[in-house]
Amino acid sequence: MTASAPLPPQDAARVRADLARRALSLLDLTDLSDACTTAAVEELCKKARASGVAAVCVWPRFVADSARGLRGSGVRVATVVNFPEGGEAVERTVAETRATLADGADEIDLVLPYRALIRGDAESARTMVEAVRAACGGQLLKVILETGELEDPGLIAQASRLSLEAGADFIKTSTGKTAVSATLPAAEIMLDAIRARGGRPVGLKVSGGLRRVEDAAAYLALADRIMGPDWASPNTFRIGASALHAELVRAGEAAR
Repeated sequence: MTASAPLPPQDAARVRADLARRALSLLDLTDLSDACTTAAVEELCKKARASGVAAVCVWPRFVADSARGLRGSGVRVATVVNFPEGGEAVERTVAETRATLADGADEIDLVLPYRALIRGDAESARTMVEAVRAACGGQLLKVILETGELEDPGLIAQASRLSLEAGADFIKTSTGKTAVSATLPAAEIMLDAIRARGGRPVGLKVSGGLRRVEDAAAYLALADRIMGPDWASPNTFRIGASALHAELVRAGEAAR
């Protein structure tokens, strides 16, 4: 089979720009840095409004500020609970969830008690997801599997199935706080679990280590291959990143 000829530079730039704009619409623009400030969150919300991302993702203490800053924009407010340690204190995590929802959070990113799963205690992990699911009501629940720590493909598959069975709307690769974050092999296992699940729509969020348009393109190509080219939308696919935003904006404007 003959390899396809490379696109002319102008066409290649247009394809890259289209990919960048597609990825930008799926972005959870994130600041979970330890040094995050109110001023930084205000700037984050301005960027989110200007560029049409899916959501911002901030620490719980900044949810109320973000909700005010994004009111009427269509950009959703996500926050994290049980983060980043993935502990097993269910009552504390449920209380944290309820407080952030009262402050205006639209989406909850919960870290699965992945260490419990590693030691064979799947029930503790399931109990956490079910409890937070109940606390979320109709709001979106994303469960962070921390795939870089799970490592084993079988454990990643088990964590995916468990989270979906317990009511997750999305499964998410990682916190971005460990040595290994999102990887294509882990994302493929998670997408396979989503495809096998069937029933209500559920989604995938890849997070940590994505910095270039090509990084986003690789995950989108994977989703297109496994789930079909019309599957990835803000309701089913998110990219969690901060460093990626400026690169996507630049690339998306380059071919205009």
